[in-house]
Amino acid sequence: MTVLRVATFNLLHGMALDDGTAGPDRLAEALAALDADIVALQEVDRHQERSGGADQAAVAARALGAADWRFLASVHGVPAPVSGWLPDPGEPERHVYGPAQDGTGGPSYGIALVSRLPVLRWRARRFPAAPLSLPLRVQGRPGLTRVPDEPRAVLAAVVDGPHGPLTVLAAHLSFVPGWNVSQLSRVGRSSADLPQPKLLLGDFNLPGRIPQAVVGRRPERGTPARPRRHRVRWRSLARVPTYPSYRPRVQFDHVFGHGLGPDAVRRTEVVRLGVSDHCALVVELDL
Repeated sequence: MTVLRVATFNLLHGMALDDGTAGPDRLAEALAALDADIVALQEVDRHQERSGGADQAAVAARALGAADWRFLASVHGVPAPVSGWLPDPGEPERHVYGPAQDGTGGPSYGIALVSRLPVLRWRARRFPAAPLSLPLRVQGRPGLTRVPDEPRAVLAAVVDGPHGPLTVLAAHLSFVPGWNVSQLSRVGRSSADLPQPKLLLGDFNLPGRIPQAVVGRRPERGTPARPRRHRVRWRSLARVPTYPSYRPRVQFDHVFGHGLGPDAVRRTEVVRLGVSDHCALVVELDL
């Protein structure tokens, strides 16, 4: 039996809540403490002034001793005070970056997936932003700030696991109700052709048991039956609060499994690190 340690962490661009600063050294220290084989990261900066100009996906990979990683840019440019991201004319398109592009390109922001295990192939899918803005609590600003949604994405890696290929998907879904449910449903369906077992990690912006109801349900009676290999059978592997980090009360961060045995979960752990308003969620699996 082989133990696989996986984690998901919304790192809030590495910002520390005690002083509001973000730097690569503090981020590296926090991520090294996870000691996970595969880590999905959300709210990741790349070459942003506010986080010391670091390529945070590369920082994470070095801290974890991981050779394989990808950063998927959701937006390019820099965050404006209220109106959202300002585009960088030099990098108008969204890109996927890896070790070969370490240090290149303009400022961007998105998600990352880091793996100590060799990755056989990568795949990315993007979702358009919801045409809405919502009043949200933003770190460093009093009261509520109306925040526009941003494009969302899912990054998939087919990993050379200890007993054959397995699929890991990393996602950060919309905070707009309804849009996040639709995105999660599409993530489950669009991964049907990828090898099992599968893991789905990320910040879904959906609390508690709602994600299980979206991707774990069986087809309703009267609906046309799909071929067995296309039916979605996801299962939540950890039901614990992860947000806010200083006193977790809600679970926005999730780890789901598909094609795993009922006794696959060895241990779950919520880790409060030195950065972010989210805790990291860690799951140890027996494979």
